[in-house]
Amino acid sequence: MSYARQALLALITLALSFTARAADHPDQAAAKTLLTAATSSTNAYARLAYMCDTFGPRFSGSTNLESSIDWILTEMKRDGFTNVRGEPVVIPRWIRGQESLELVGPRRQSLPMLGLGGSIATKKEGITGPVFVVRSFEELAQRRVEAIGKIVVFNVPYDDYHKTVAVRTRGAIEAGRAGAVASLVRSITPISLQTPHTGNMAYDDAVPKIPHAAITIEDAEMLQRLQDRGEKPVVRLKMEATTLPDGLSRNVVAEIRGSEKPHEIVLVSGHIDSWDIGQGAQDDGGGCIAAWESARLIMASGLKPRRTIRVVFWTNEENGVRGAKSYANTHSNSLAKHVAAIESDSGIYQPLGFGLTGSEKAMTILKSFTPLLEPVGATQMEFGCRGTDVLQLLVGGVPAMHLEVDRKPYFNYHHTAADTVDKVSPIDLNSCTAALAIMVWSLANSAEPLPR
Repeated sequence: MSYARQALLALITLALSFTARAADHPDQAAAKTLLTAATSSTNAYARLAYMCDTFGPRFSGSTNLESSIDWILTEMKRDGFTNVRGEPVVIPRWIRGQESLELVGPRRQSLPMLGLGGSIATKKEGITGPVFVVRSFEELAQRRVEAIGKIVVFNVPYDDYHKTVAVRTRGAIEAGRAGAVASLVRSITPISLQTPHTGNMAYDDAVPKIPHAAITIEDAEMLQRLQDRGEKPVVRLKMEATTLPDGLSRNVVAEIRGSEKPHEIVLVSGHIDSWDIGQGAQDDGGGCIAAWESARLIMASGLKPRRTIRVVFWTNEENGVRGAKSYANTHSNSLAKHVAAIESDSGIYQPLGFGLTGSEKAMTILKSFTPLLEPVGATQMEFGCRGTDVLQLLVGGVPAMHLEVDRKPYFNYHHTAADTVDKVSPIDLNSCTAALAIMVWSLANSAEPLPR
C-alpha cells in the first residue's frame, strides 16, 4: 500500500474518531483542523529526509551541524515565523578520528567498534593486551586483581536504558580504578546486527584515564565464551580520539507571536545535534521536525494563539547539554513567563501521551486536553519528564514535558550508523506532529497559564 493511501486511510479513521467529549471541548474545532492538517501532509517527512540526506550526521562542532542550522533558519523565515534566530552557544569539540579493534588471538578478526564520546586516544600503535570480561561493576570489584594490565570488557546485558547506560558512562572510571589499560562496553541496546552504539562517557580526575569504546552484543558474548572456556583472548585497540578547544554553535529559535499575551511562552522543542554516525533521524531529527511542523501547521491553519509559541532546537544535547543550559542562563529573566516547555526526544513512533514534571494542578489541566488527543491515541498523562534539555529549565520553575511514544524499537538504532531516515514512519511522524500541535495549541490558547 502506498504512503499516500495509508495516509488517506489514517486521516479518515482519525477524522471519524472524535468523541462526544471532544465535541464539547472549546478547542475541538482547532484540534480537528490541526489533526487533519498533520495527518494529510507530506511536508514533515520531506523535510526530515532532505535534512538527513543533505547534511548527514550533525555532531557538535561539525560543519554538518552548522550547515543544517543555516538551512533551518532560512526555511523557518520562509514559513513565516517571526524572531527567527540562532542564539550562540559555546560547545565542546570531540573528534573521533580513525579507530579500530582487532581480535589477535586465538584467531584474527576485525571487530566492529565505536569510540565513546569524550574518550582519550590510545598511543599511535594502539593497545594490545588480554581481555578480562565481567558482567557487572560488582563482579569487577570482586575480581579487580584480575583486571590489572588488562582490557576490561563489560558484557552487561541490557535491562532498561537508564539503568544499563551507567556501564557506558562510568565504565572507564571503574576499569581505570581497577588497573585496566582500556575498557570496552557491550553496546547499550536490546538487539544487535553487529551494530555498535556510541554515546557519552565520563572520567574522574582522581582515577587514571583510559581509552573507552563500545563493541557489539555479538562480540561481547563471543569474548565471554572464550574466557569461560579457559582461553585467553587478546585484542588490539586503536583510537585517535582528541578533544579540541571549545567552539561555537547555535540554538535555533523561531516564534509565532501571541495575539493577547505575547510575553507568555509555550516552548516546543527537540535537539538538532546528533552523534557523528548515521543521520540522526530518530535521535533527534524527527523530534525537531515534528516540533517545527506542529507550530507551522498552527500558523498555516490561520489559528491565532493567545500566547507566543516558541520553537527551539537545542544544540549539543548529546555530549554536553550546553544548548539548554545556555538558554536557561540567557533567558533567566523570562523563565517565569514560560508556561511550559515540551521536548520530543524519544524517537518517532506512535504517540501515547505526555510526561510532566510539574504540579498536580498542571496535571489536572493536561488531563482536560485528553479528549482532543484521543483520535491520535496520545491520552496518557503521567508524572515524570524525560526531556534532557527542557529539564534544564526547571531552575526557573518551568513545567517540563516530553512527548511519550511507543519507543520499544528506539534503542535498536539509538546512537548507531543505522539511525537513518528510512527507520522513520511517515505516518508516525505525522501522528507525533498532530499530538504536539494539539497540545501546543491547547496550552497556548487556554484562558489561564498552566499552574506551577
